[in-house]
Amino acid sequence: MALRRLLLPRDADAAVAPLIIGRALRAFSDGYVAVLLPAYLLALGFDQLDVGILSTVTLAGSALATLAVGAVGHRWTRETLLLGAALLMCLTGLGFASITAFWPLLLVAFVGTINPGAGDVSVFLPLEHAQLAVAASGDARTALYARYSLTASLMNAVGALASGVPAWLLRFAEIPLTAGMRAMFVLYAFIGALIWLLYRRLPRAKTAFNQDATPLGPSRGIVFKLAALFSVDAFAGGLVVNSLMTLWLFERFGLSLTQAGVFFFFTSLLSAFSQLVAPLVARRIGLLNTMVFTHIPANALLILAAVAPNLPLALAALFARSALSQMDVPTRTAFVMRVVTPAERAAAASFTAVPRSLASAASPALAGALLGAGLLALPLIVAGAMKIAYDLSLLVFFRRVEPPDESK
Repeated sequence: MALRRLLLPRDADAAVAPLIIGRALRAFSDGYVAVLLPAYLLALGFDQLDVGILSTVTLAGSALATLAVGAVGHRWTRETLLLGAALLMCLTGLGFASITAFWPLLLVAFVGTINPGAGDVSVFLPLEHAQLAVAASGDARTALYARYSLTASLMNAVGALASGVPAWLLRFAEIPLTAGMRAMFVLYAFIGALIWLLYRRLPRAKTAFNQDATPLGPSRGIVFKLAALFSVDAFAGGLVVNSLMTLWLFERFGLSLTQAGVFFFFTSLLSAFSQLVAPLVARRIGLLNTMVFTHIPANALLILAAVAPNLPLALAALFARSALSQMDVPTRTAFVMRVVTPAERAAAASFTAVPRSLASAASPALAGALLGAGLLALPLIVAGAMKIAYDLSLLVFFRRVEPPDESK
């Protein structure tokens, strides 16, 4: 009960609790898939470039699915779209568990919901953000998004730790490592089925259409500018998604699959803590300042990790980065929802999510090629530098745009 009070708002109703719990389940599965994916693909005989290409195609498919939701999603209720996404998640897990050839696997990655990173870039995201936006306002909305993100980070940490299950099965049950990893993708499918059952509990809309989902109007300029800047950040983030960071740890320091899982467990815990603190910081210095002045040092630490001469220093830098790097997640979402009119929120969520997804899809293949060429530090350095440039640009363009006080 204490955990439920921490993760769910005191007044969480039938429209909020399933979304937060569903996000938690997806984060758990994303946590272990991001660590297992490169090891699984290498075990199937693919190389570093193949890992990068598959990560790129995965993110590109998510971006196009999100774009489709923004373009024609108003023809169905959000509840229906969420149910469809959960069913797709189930089918994706079964596909990865049963297919071993590269091109069919690439097709499953494109149309499916596999997430190679810690953050969520799936079709679920704008749908859930728009649903949550109507559940609270002002500081309460920031706190709600923080709980949403906090839940994801905590469960992502547990999921990262669960990536060691195949190694445990090999050791104690003599189940081949590849078979154990396939079993984890079957678990991914099972979690998708659980989420489908969970989302069936969402209150059904009275109409067949999302009548509150209107195109962008007075906030168009702000949203387009934010989307462009978010794309820079997302492109840089695509260079260091968890699957590629796992590959970097394999190649640079020779970490095992179990050790990588433990590493991501602790980084996710630190990220969870940072998102819990983010609303408190934002209340004192504002949403924009929280986004910028926690993100810049986080990315300086990423560059430091890239050039670190030994594993302890690299891990120390990455752990410190994790304590700061995700504080912009709930504040960024709250900032977008507050600088647009209520009627534009669904469109704003989609228009800012799609470019992010497209941009993040463009970079993993590049990172995979750089890693395959032996340029192990370059993806991290480029990512950190681009993210710092994004932070400074965000501050310059939006320092005079104050989110209005809300009573609605």
